Amino acid sequence: MNQCSSGQTGHFYLKITITQIIADMLVLATLISLCLGGSELTKADDHLSVWYDRPIEISVPQGVSTVQAKINYSGAKGAAKDSQSKDNLRQYVRKGEKARELQGSVWENYAFPMGNSSLGAMVLQSPAVDAILLNEKSLWKGGPASGSGPANYWRADPHSARFLPDIRQAFLDGDSLRADSLTRRAFSGAIADNGTADTLRFGTFTTMGEMYVSTGIANEDCSDFRRSLLLDKAVSHTSFKYQGATYRRTYFVSYPDQLMVMHYGANRGKRQNLDWVYKPNPHATGSWATDEYGLVYTAHLNNNKLPYVIRIQARVKDGSVKYEDGHIAVRDASEVDFIITAATGYKPNYTPVLTDPYTYYGKDAGAWALLSMKGAADKKWGQLLRRHVDDYTQLFDRVSIDLRQMADKKGGNDIPTDERIDRYREGKADAWLEMLYYQFARYLIIQSSRGETMPMNLQGMWNRGVKGPWNCDYHNNINIQMNYWPVCSANLAECFEPLNVYLRSIYEPGQRTAKTMYDARGWTANISTNIFGFTAPSKSESVNWNLAAINGPWLATHVWDYYEYTLDRDYLKQTAYPLLKSSAQFVCDYLWLQPSGLYTAAPSTSPEHGPVDKGATFANAVARQLLTDAISASRVLGVDSTDRQEWLQVRDKIEPYRIGRYGQLMEWSRDIDNPKDNHRHTNHLFGLFPGHDISVKATPELAEAARVVLDHRGDFSTGWSMGWKLNLWAHLRDGNRSYALLQNLLRTGTLYNLWDTHPPYQIDGNLGGLSGMNEMLLQSKGRTITLLPACPQAWDKGSVKGLRARGNVTVDIDWTLSANSLAATLSSPTGGTFDIVFGDCQQTVQLPQGKKVCVKF
Repeated sequence: MNQCSSGQTGHFYLKITITQIIADMLVLATLISLCLGGSELTKADDHLSVWYDRPIEISVPQGVSTVQAKINYSGAKGAAKDSQSKDNLRQYVRKGEKARELQGSVWENYAFPMGNSSLGAMVLQSPAVDAILLNEKSLWKGGPASGSGPANYWRADPHSARFLPDIRQAFLDGDSLRADSLTRRAFSGAIADNGTADTLRFGTFTTMGEMYVSTGIANEDCSDFRRSLLLDKAVSHTSFKYQGATYRRTYFVSYPDQLMVMHYGANRGKRQNLDWVYKPNPHATGSWATDEYGLVYTAHLNNNKLPYVIRIQARVKDGSVKYEDGHIAVRDASEVDFIITAATGYKPNYTPVLTDPYTYYGKDAGAWALLSMKGAADKKWGQLLRRHVDDYTQLFDRVSIDLRQMADKKGGNDIPTDERIDRYREGKADAWLEMLYYQFARYLIIQSSRGETMPMNLQGMWNRGVKGPWNCDYHNNINIQMNYWPVCSANLAECFEPLNVYLRSIYEPGQRTAKTMYDARGWTANISTNIFGFTAPSKSESVNWNLAAINGPWLATHVWDYYEYTLDRDYLKQTAYPLLKSSAQFVCDYLWLQPSGLYTAAPSTSPEHGPVDKGATFANAVARQLLTDAISASRVLGVDSTDRQEWLQVRDKIEPYRIGRYGQLMEWSRDIDNPKDNHRHTNHLFGLFPGHDISVKATPELAEAARVVLDHRGDFSTGWSMGWKLNLWAHLRDGNRSYALLQNLLRTGTLYNLWDTHPPYQIDGNLGGLSGMNEMLLQSKGRTITLLPACPQAWDKGSVKGLRARGNVTVDIDWTLSANSLAATLSSPTGGTFDIVFGDCQQTVQLPQGKKVCVKF
């Protein structure tokens, strides 16, 4: 039977074997256990799910133009909702803070993000139309194949090194204006990353197009609508009733099979009459073809000729399928499965050939998309589902958290998520929402950061436009770092691998940047990078954000942190240490040895804030932390004792932290901080978190100075900024203030689908929030593990299982604060001796390899 012929009829599967019968029985058991086979799902309030009970009106205009979506407030229930459009989010502000309107599009508020770290989808569903906004993480404009070719692309680094003596002399002369002027001219790059034609060279993450499925059903004719994203299964499920039948749709994006599945069914046969259409990226050129596996769209971006391929196959039970140019028509089917695969020609290159415009191309996109489609040919949708869920849950199920108090135990996930958020904004306590937010962030990590792919960008891997906000690039002055803060503590160490890929991809280009800009050994990267090895500064004299020499060393601190969590010595030797050593060499050459005998980062800035400085606190703090990490790594490996001695000498002579006239930790070398300044960046508190220089116990005066800064900056800001402040308050051991930041993050920095908003949507705030919640519950440094260091009174009773601590330790905690009672279970495959701290109490515990030890306070 030819699958692609017009008028295909009959069951898609051609033969039934004993193996298939057994597989079908296993699938049936899976569906029952997942509550995906019947109405149980619509009543399964204990599922960790984001869900809504009103459909979205989605129209697909003639020509498959951009979706025009709006909230249908009458919905399936037939009851009018409040008159304020949920497309214009309200900000609920307490304690007299100034209101800030949050503007969010429908897809930002109601789309379900799904992915497998390569293929991403944002799903909007209604009885009438489903919209799927498609992404592939490596579909980028720009790079050496764009513009006027590789020669101009790789000449972006300014030759700044020759200006350094004059800049530093101006600082010695007290002429800050001259130092500022010289720096602005010297450190502007040759390629802009935003707002000009040069953007075509830097590039942008871009959409792979949009898919729509029209059903012929009117939303207003349906009842009992429910649309859910099951975080504990990574499955999207929609159900409703129409003309006496119950309809169900199940979507998932599979990592093991590298494809997306969209399953349509009902409890009565031959009800599926579907039209699938595709809206391509308008900045690409492509064509459709049909083969035995369905439709195939072969295309390339116009800007850089990056090839990509999308495949879509429709499998039906009963009924017919007709494939045409970019259109699939299904008629009178009982069940329909759309299988989507996609790939680009991008391939990471750790040793790029600078004369080759296609040095980052090397994957056969067509072969990869076909391989995934062929791999699914002998698997029914339920088998694909089972493989997907089994793979996903072995990561997700490692951590569970329960913050509900006794009064909350009766209630589950029985309120639509958008209504929960509205109630939370109005001041109603909701531990379930806080738990949902926590696990949603872990869900995002698993969906968007796995395997040998590029890391999460500003928007994770989801972007509707041909050009995303800030190009959806990698921002190295906080954002990508924040994305990876919680990965290890949330027991998702495997999800760190894409950051390794990224660091290796910018290592060699970063050596060119270090040499050209600073005449330094080693490597570094500036503020904005892409998937094509771009490490230069942008074309801009706004150096308060563009001058970012220390960002490379900040990135490098993450590989030591990963080692501390995993104690993977092979990783340390083969991957982490080369990056750390080279970064330490850069730091030693970049720092300026002043006549005073102290080293400082000159010139430097505090990210996106303030003047050019002869030693911004942030830059010196990162340099100090990087050298500390490199020293520790060389000691563990027993190598490079001579280099280690140099690093020790430089580190111990870096300018110290200083406290200013308001009692604040100074942001710059001069005491010019403004206590009324509520700027979103707090980078000068790096030493408190994620660095390790400042702590309440070891450096109480500096900790108090950091507290003054946080009081000055306030508790309301952009989403990611509140996420960072949440971590900082946790490290000041202030549980109630940490909790206030978490509440603000949920009330004013979170959209209805739990995405963080800057605005617009960014993923970093979600992951900063997750990191902060972890740091409230557990902190670790060296061989000391502190339990509940910043647990608020609102979480008087609770439990968390599966958190990770440095030293390769897994920790479960049950507590009741009001009774000053805590029980913890610790285990480690490598074992060791650890100091366990709770409040003012401490116990020294020996962990045998692979065995659990219980500790009670």
